[in-house]
Amino acid sequence: MKIAFQMDPIGPININADSTFRIALEAQARGHELFYYTPDRLAYDEGRVTARGWPLRVQRVEGDHYSLGEEQVVDLSEFDVVWLRQDPPFDMFYITTTHLLDRLAPGTLVVNDPFWVRNYPEKLLILDFPDLMPPTTIARDIETLRAFKERHGDVILKPLYGNGGAGVFLLRKEDRNLTSLHETFASFSREPLIVQKYLPDVSKGDKRVILVDGEPVGAINRVPAAGETRSNMHVGGRPEKIALSERDREICARIGPLLREKGQVFVGIDVIGDYLTEINVTSPTGIQELERFDGTNVAEIIWEAIERKRG
Repeated sequence: MKIAFQMDPIGPININADSTFRIALEAQARGHELFYYTPDRLAYDEGRVTARGWPLRVQRVEGDHYSLGEEQVVDLSEFDVVWLRQDPPFDMFYITTTHLLDRLAPGTLVVNDPFWVRNYPEKLLILDFPDLMPPTTIARDIETLRAFKERHGDVILKPLYGNGGAGVFLLRKEDRNLTSLHETFASFSREPLIVQKYLPDVSKGDKRVILVDGEPVGAINRVPAAGETRSNMHVGGRPEKIALSERDREICARIGPLLREKGQVFVGIDVIGDYLTEINVTSPTGIQELERFDGTNVAEIIWEAIERKRG
Protein backbone atom coordinates (compact mmCIF):
# COMPACT_ATOMS: atom_id res chain seq x y z
CA MET A 1 0.00 0.00 0.00
CA LYS A 2 0.95 3.65 -0.34
CA ILE A 3 1.08 5.21 3.13
CA ALA A 4 1.41 8.92 3.98
CA PHE A 5 2.35 10.20 7.43
CA GLN A 6 1.19 13.66 8.47
CA MET A 7 3.37 14.26 11.51
CA ASP A 8 5.63 16.69 13.33
CA PRO A 9 9.23 17.00 12.06
CA ILE A 10 10.83 13.56 11.98
CA GLY A 11 14.39 14.74 12.65
CA PRO A 12 14.21 15.42 16.43
CA ILE A 13 12.10 12.38 17.40
CA ASN A 14 13.23 9.83 19.99
CA ILE A 15 13.30 6.62 17.95
CA ASN A 16 13.04 4.52 21.12
CA ALA A 17 9.82 6.16 22.28
CA ASP A 18 8.04 7.69 19.28
CA SER A 19 4.95 5.68 18.28
CA THR A 20 4.76 7.13 14.76
CA PHE A 21 8.32 5.98 14.06
CA ARG A 22 7.47 2.45 15.23
CA ILE A 23 4.32 2.39 13.07
CA ALA A 24 6.33 3.55 10.04
CA LEU A 25 9.05 0.96 10.69
CA GLU A 26 6.45 -1.81 10.82
CA ALA A 27 4.75 -0.56 7.65
CA GLN A 28 8.07 -0.58 5.82
CA ALA A 29 8.80 -4.12 7.02
CA ARG A 30 5.43 -5.19 5.60
CA GLY A 31 6.40 -3.87 2.18
CA HIS A 32 4.37 -0.67 2.18
CA GLU A 33 5.61 2.50 0.45
CA LEU A 34 6.06 5.50 2.80
CA PHE A 35 5.63 9.23 2.28
CA TYR A 36 6.15 11.94 4.92
CA TYR A 37 5.02 15.55 5.28
CA THR A 38 4.42 18.04 8.08
CA PRO A 39 0.90 19.41 8.62
CA ASP A 40 1.81 22.91 7.42
CA ARG A 41 2.42 21.36 3.98
CA LEU A 42 -1.13 20.04 3.66
CA ALA A 43 -3.29 21.98 1.18
CA TYR A 44 -6.56 22.12 -0.72
CA ASP A 45 -5.63 22.97 -4.30
CA GLU A 46 -8.36 23.36 -6.94
CA GLY A 47 -10.35 20.32 -5.90
CA ARG A 48 -7.46 18.17 -4.70
CA VAL A 49 -6.12 17.58 -1.20
CA THR A 50 -2.36 17.73 -1.63
CA ALA A 51 0.78 17.54 0.45
CA ARG A 52 4.32 18.72 -0.24
CA GLY A 53 6.72 16.17 1.22
CA TRP A 54 9.13 13.33 0.61
CA PRO A 55 9.30 9.57 0.02
CA LEU A 56 10.54 8.12 3.32
CA ARG A 57 12.75 5.29 4.52
CA VAL A 58 13.29 4.61 8.23
CA GLN A 59 15.76 2.56 10.23
CA ARG A 60 16.47 2.06 13.92
CA VAL A 61 19.84 3.82 13.94
CA GLU A 62 20.42 6.67 16.39
CA GLY A 63 21.25 9.87 14.51
CA ASP A 64 20.56 8.24 11.14
CA HIS A 65 16.97 7.08 11.54
CA TYR A 66 15.48 8.32 8.28
CA SER A 67 16.24 9.23 4.70
CA LEU A 68 14.15 11.26 2.28
CA GLY A 69 13.67 11.12 -1.46
CA GLU A 70 13.20 14.17 -3.65
CA GLU A 71 10.60 16.69 -2.49
CA GLN A 72 7.34 16.41 -4.42
CA VAL A 73 3.69 17.45 -4.29
CA VAL A 74 1.31 14.48 -4.11
CA ASP A 75 -2.45 14.06 -4.41
CA LEU A 76 -3.38 12.31 -1.16
CA SER A 77 -6.41 10.67 -2.79
CA GLU A 78 -3.90 8.42 -4.57
CA PHE A 79 -2.77 6.96 -1.22
CA ASP A 80 -4.32 3.94 0.47
CA VAL A 81 -3.78 5.24 4.02
CA VAL A 82 -3.00 8.66 5.52
CA TRP A 83 -1.92 8.81 9.16
CA LEU A 84 -3.04 11.86 11.18
CA ARG A 85 -0.19 11.89 13.70
CA GLN A 86 0.81 15.44 14.60
CA ASP A 87 0.73 16.27 18.29
CA PRO A 88 -1.71 18.82 19.73
CA PRO A 89 -2.32 21.67 20.66
CA PHE A 90 -5.80 21.00 19.40
CA ASP A 91 -6.29 24.45 17.93
CA MET A 92 -7.86 25.83 14.74
CA PHE A 93 -4.78 24.84 12.73
CA TYR A 94 -5.17 21.25 13.90
CA ILE A 95 -8.93 21.32 13.32
CA THR A 96 -8.46 22.67 9.78
CA THR A 97 -6.24 19.70 8.89
CA THR A 98 -9.05 17.36 9.94
CA HIS A 99 -11.50 19.21 7.67
CA LEU A 100 -9.14 18.83 4.70
CA LEU A 101 -8.41 15.16 5.39
CA ASP A 102 -12.17 14.52 5.67
CA ARG A 103 -12.35 15.12 1.94
CA LEU A 104 -10.30 12.00 1.19
CA ALA A 105 -13.07 9.60 2.25
CA PRO A 106 -14.07 7.03 1.21
CA GLY A 107 -11.25 6.24 -1.21
CA THR A 108 -8.41 6.87 1.24
CA LEU A 109 -8.47 5.59 4.82
CA VAL A 110 -7.40 8.28 7.29
CA VAL A 111 -6.27 6.96 10.69
CA ASN A 112 -7.69 7.98 13.04
CA ASP A 113 -10.89 9.09 11.29
CA PRO A 114 -10.49 12.90 11.23
CA PHE A 115 -14.20 13.68 11.57
CA TRP A 116 -14.33 11.95 14.95
CA VAL A 117 -10.87 13.14 16.04
CA ARG A 118 -12.29 16.64 15.58
CA ASN A 119 -15.53 15.86 17.41
CA TYR A 120 -14.07 13.65 20.16
CA PRO A 121 -11.09 15.55 21.64
CA GLU A 122 -9.41 13.79 24.55
CA LYS A 123 -11.01 15.52 27.49
CA LEU A 124 -14.53 15.74 26.00
CA LEU A 125 -15.25 12.22 24.76
CA ILE A 126 -15.15 10.93 28.35
CA LEU A 127 -18.24 13.05 29.08
CA ASP A 128 -20.22 10.30 27.33
CA PHE A 129 -19.24 7.99 30.21
CA PRO A 130 -19.89 10.01 33.39
CA ASP A 131 -19.99 6.93 35.62
CA LEU A 132 -16.44 5.99 34.59
CA MET A 133 -14.82 9.37 35.23
CA PRO A 134 -13.98 11.34 38.39
CA PRO A 135 -16.13 14.35 39.32
CA THR A 136 -15.45 16.91 36.60
CA THR A 137 -16.41 20.44 35.60
CA ILE A 138 -15.59 22.25 32.35
CA ALA A 139 -16.07 26.00 32.53
CA ARG A 140 -14.58 29.40 31.89
CA ASP A 141 -16.67 31.03 34.60
CA ILE A 142 -14.59 31.47 37.76
CA GLU A 143 -17.58 31.12 40.08
CA THR A 144 -18.38 27.69 38.65
CA LEU A 145 -14.77 26.58 39.08
CA ARG A 146 -14.63 27.99 42.61
CA ALA A 147 -17.84 26.18 43.60
CA PHE A 148 -16.47 22.87 42.30
CA LYS A 149 -13.30 23.32 44.36
CA GLU A 150 -15.39 24.10 47.45
CA ARG A 151 -17.29 20.84 46.95
CA HIS A 152 -14.30 18.58 46.33
CA GLY A 153 -11.30 20.11 48.12
CA ASP A 154 -8.14 18.97 46.35
CA VAL A 155 -8.52 19.35 42.58
CA ILE A 156 -6.55 19.18 39.34
CA LEU A 157 -6.88 22.22 37.06
CA LYS A 158 -5.74 22.17 33.42
CA PRO A 159 -6.49 23.75 30.03
CA LEU A 160 -9.19 21.85 28.15
CA TYR A 161 -7.11 21.39 24.99
CA GLY A 162 -3.66 21.09 26.55
CA ASN A 163 -1.36 18.10 26.11
CA GLY A 164 1.76 16.47 27.49
CA GLY A 165 1.11 17.66 31.04
CA ALA A 166 1.52 21.34 30.16
CA GLY A 167 -0.45 23.73 32.36
CA VAL A 168 -1.58 21.08 34.86
CA PHE A 169 -1.90 22.28 38.47
CA LEU A 170 -2.75 20.50 41.71
CA LEU A 171 -4.72 22.86 43.98
CA ARG A 172 -5.07 21.69 47.56
CA LYS A 173 -8.18 22.51 49.57
CA GLU A 174 -6.46 25.43 51.32
CA ASP A 175 -4.78 26.72 48.14
CA ARG A 176 -5.77 30.32 47.26
CA ASN A 177 -4.36 30.42 43.71
CA LEU A 178 -7.44 29.43 41.70
CA THR A 179 -8.40 32.99 40.80
CA SER A 180 -4.89 34.03 39.80
CA LEU A 181 -4.44 30.89 37.68
CA HIS A 182 -7.79 31.58 36.03
CA GLU A 183 -6.69 35.13 35.25
CA THR A 184 -3.40 33.86 33.81
CA PHE A 185 -5.08 31.35 31.49
CA ALA A 186 -7.74 33.88 30.46
CA SER A 187 -5.08 36.42 29.50
CA PHE A 188 -3.84 34.31 26.57
CA SER A 189 -6.66 31.88 25.75
CA ARG A 190 -10.43 31.88 25.36
CA GLU A 191 -10.78 28.15 25.90
CA PRO A 192 -12.44 26.79 29.05
CA LEU A 193 -10.60 25.05 31.85
CA ILE A 194 -11.27 21.55 33.07
CA VAL A 195 -11.15 20.80 36.78
CA GLN A 196 -11.35 17.30 38.27
CA LYS A 197 -11.35 15.91 41.76
CA TYR A 198 -7.77 14.99 42.69
CA LEU A 199 -7.21 11.23 42.76
CA PRO A 200 -4.52 10.28 45.32
CA ASP A 201 -4.01 6.99 43.44
CA VAL A 202 -2.00 8.97 40.87
CA SER A 203 1.00 8.59 43.19
CA LYS A 204 0.93 4.88 42.24
CA GLY A 205 0.82 5.77 38.58
CA ASP A 206 -1.36 6.92 35.70
CA LYS A 207 -2.06 3.87 33.55
CA ARG A 208 -1.98 4.22 29.74
CA VAL A 209 -4.15 1.49 28.21
CA ILE A 210 -3.77 1.02 24.46
CA LEU A 211 -6.71 -0.04 22.31
CA VAL A 212 -6.56 -1.12 18.67
CA ASP A 213 -9.86 -0.99 16.80
CA GLY A 214 -11.69 -0.89 20.12
CA GLU A 215 -9.89 -3.82 21.77
CA PRO A 216 -7.34 -3.45 24.61
CA VAL A 217 -3.91 -4.85 23.74
CA GLY A 218 -2.00 -3.91 26.90
CA ALA A 219 -1.01 -1.15 29.31
CA ILE A 220 1.96 0.66 30.78
CA ASN A 221 2.04 2.47 34.11
CA ARG A 222 3.45 6.01 34.19
CA VAL A 223 4.72 6.96 37.63
CA PRO A 224 5.27 10.65 38.50
CA ALA A 225 8.79 11.80 39.28
CA ALA A 226 9.56 12.64 42.91
CA GLY A 227 7.79 15.85 43.94
CA GLU A 228 5.69 15.88 40.76
CA THR A 229 1.93 15.44 40.30
CA ARG A 230 2.03 14.87 36.53
CA SER A 231 2.90 11.42 35.24
CA ASN A 232 3.27 12.28 31.54
CA MET A 233 6.50 10.92 30.11
CA HIS A 234 7.06 14.34 28.47
CA VAL A 235 7.65 15.76 31.95
CA GLY A 236 9.66 12.96 33.54
CA GLY A 237 7.08 10.27 34.27
CA ARG A 238 8.66 6.81 34.52
CA PRO A 239 7.07 3.99 32.48
CA GLU A 240 6.64 0.66 34.27
CA LYS A 241 5.36 -2.76 33.31
CA ILE A 242 1.78 -3.42 34.46
CA ALA A 243 -1.05 -5.81 33.61
CA LEU A 244 -4.59 -4.93 32.62
CA SER A 245 -6.93 -5.07 35.62
CA GLU A 246 -10.54 -6.18 35.60
CA ARG A 247 -11.55 -2.52 35.94
CA ASP A 248 -9.43 -1.63 32.90
CA ARG A 249 -11.17 -4.33 30.88
CA GLU A 250 -14.58 -3.14 32.10
CA ILE A 251 -13.78 0.42 30.95
CA CYS A 252 -12.53 -0.82 27.57
CA ALA A 253 -15.64 -2.96 27.08
CA ARG A 254 -17.76 0.15 27.57
CA ILE A 255 -15.88 2.51 25.28
CA GLY A 256 -14.42 0.08 22.73
CA PRO A 257 -17.51 -0.35 20.53
CA LEU A 258 -17.88 3.42 20.12
CA LEU A 259 -14.20 3.83 19.20
CA ARG A 260 -14.46 1.04 16.63
CA GLU A 261 -17.67 2.46 15.15
CA LYS A 262 -16.09 5.91 14.75
CA GLY A 263 -12.90 4.73 13.06
CA GLN A 264 -10.54 5.34 15.98
CA VAL A 265 -8.03 2.59 15.22
CA PHE A 266 -5.23 3.58 17.63
CA VAL A 267 -6.34 5.02 20.97
CA GLY A 268 -4.66 5.47 24.34
CA ILE A 269 -6.84 5.92 27.41
CA ASP A 270 -5.65 7.19 30.80
CA VAL A 271 -6.82 5.41 33.95
CA ILE A 272 -6.02 6.50 37.52
CA GLY A 273 -7.17 3.98 40.11
CA ASP A 274 -10.69 3.04 39.02
CA TYR A 275 -11.34 6.18 36.97
CA LEU A 276 -11.08 6.97 33.27
CA THR A 277 -9.56 10.46 32.92
CA GLU A 278 -8.85 10.87 29.17
CA ILE A 279 -9.46 9.13 25.84
CA ASN A 280 -6.55 10.11 23.59
CA VAL A 281 -7.37 9.95 19.87
CA THR A 282 -5.24 12.75 18.36
CA SER A 283 -1.72 11.31 18.61
CA PRO A 284 -1.51 8.63 21.31
CA THR A 285 1.80 7.06 22.26
CA GLY A 286 3.15 4.25 24.44
CA ILE A 287 3.48 1.35 21.99
CA GLN A 288 7.27 1.11 22.15
CA GLU A 289 7.24 0.92 25.96
CA LEU A 290 4.57 -1.79 25.82
CA GLU A 291 6.60 -3.76 23.29
CA ARG A 292 9.69 -3.61 25.53
CA PHE A 293 7.77 -4.63 28.67
CA ASP A 294 5.42 -7.30 27.32
CA GLY A 295 6.81 -8.21 23.91
CA THR A 296 3.50 -7.12 22.36
CA ASN A 297 4.04 -5.81 18.84
CA VAL A 298 1.26 -3.20 18.84
CA ALA A 299 2.40 -1.77 15.51
CA GLU A 300 1.83 -5.16 13.91
CA ILE A 301 -1.66 -5.39 15.45
CA ILE A 302 -2.45 -1.89 14.18
CA TRP A 303 -1.37 -2.74 10.63
CA GLU A 304 -3.33 -5.97 10.66
CA ALA A 305 -6.43 -3.95 11.58
CA ILE A 306 -5.76 -1.40 8.83
CA GLU A 307 -5.08 -4.07 6.22
CA ARG A 308 -8.39 -5.73 7.09
CA LYS A 309 -10.17 -2.41 6.62
CA ARG A 310 -8.51 -1.91 3.23
CA GLY A 311 -9.62 -5.39 2.19
